[in-house]
Amino acid sequence: GVLVGTSIRFIDSYADQGSQLLRQIKPLNVIFSDRNNRRTNPYFSVADAAKRLKNNTLQPHKELKNLSLKWLNLASRQSTLKASALLVNLDNGSFASLDPFAALPAASSIKAPILLVALNMLDSYELKWNEPLQLKKELIGGGAGWMAFEPLGTTFPIHEVATEMIRVSDNTATNLLIKRIGGRELLNEKFKKLDLSSTEFNNWLPDLAGTNITSVRDLVLVMALVDSGEALRLRSRDLFREVMSTSVSNRLIPGGLLKGLGGSQLNPDDGLLLKGYRVFNKTGDIGTAYVDVGLIEMPNNTRAIAAFIVTGPFNDPRSTQLIRDMSEAMAPVLKPKAELLKLTN
Repeated sequence: GVLVGTSIRFIDSYADQGSQLLRQIKPLNVIFSDRNNRRTNPYFSVADAAKRLKNNTLQPHKELKNLSLKWLNLASRQSTLKASALLVNLDNGSFASLDPFAALPAASSIKAPILLVALNMLDSYELKWNEPLQLKKELIGGGAGWMAFEPLGTTFPIHEVATEMIRVSDNTATNLLIKRIGGRELLNEKFKKLDLSSTEFNNWLPDLAGTNITSVRDLVLVMALVDSGEALRLRSRDLFREVMSTSVSNRLIPGGLLKGLGGSQLNPDDGLLLKGYRVFNKTGDIGTAYVDVGLIEMPNNTRAIAAFIVTGPFNDPRSTQLIRDMSEAMAPVLKPKAELLKLTN
């Protein structure tokens, strides 16, 4: 069966079916706490939010229950698929969820937290953005990308490696960057320091067996840490967005959202831009698992983050369609409320 988070627990109230969300998603409570502070600063300290959570002093905002139930109904129609989803509005704290803490195959979505770790190291002077990385046989990964076909010994600057890791989901580029970060143990240690509790790197890309894992909670947290400025300096935050903006995969969250907004599907990115939206996303696909996570900029200059993971039979088209359907279902809650035009003399 599929578990849906249907509520968030208020202080001194009884826990509902979805009360696990508030207690487990510590860092994301940055968007729920301190209403007074929000008037001057829309971002909140992850450390402060975790402390408030431990002290049972957070008061959450409303859950988008209709959307959570819509996701549950969509997923329940596909008995052989397992779905996990989370949407968080960074500006008003509203959210919807569907089994958000399930640890599932990350596929190429793990490249988003890897990019965050690399830029965090750039901030701490542990690596340089133009530092050359050398192509070695043991780092060559099959599947997506072009770097695997370059001669052994070829060097690439980190900025190119990081960009190709996201732009075309280059698996060899990812392996090069993981090696530079310090390998499996150090990378996982850095994930844990970022409180990505379900994210774990176990095998070099492409990892068709699905041993590298994450959760939609962790994927949303990655984007929230970046957008809030909690994990990166301003310049590196800009680099993260620039790299994420190069992703050529736009048929899942962008495509589904655009359909929900009533736009043409010829080019989701262009169609969304015409409506005032922009999605910075990273997908994943290993046949048995499909993933997408995206930061969504809306026409009224507010932001939301959505993440979806669906697992099922190999290359089952229902998996990607379910992500598109759940993304489409978000559209009504992501439409800004109409504002009255004020006429002045």
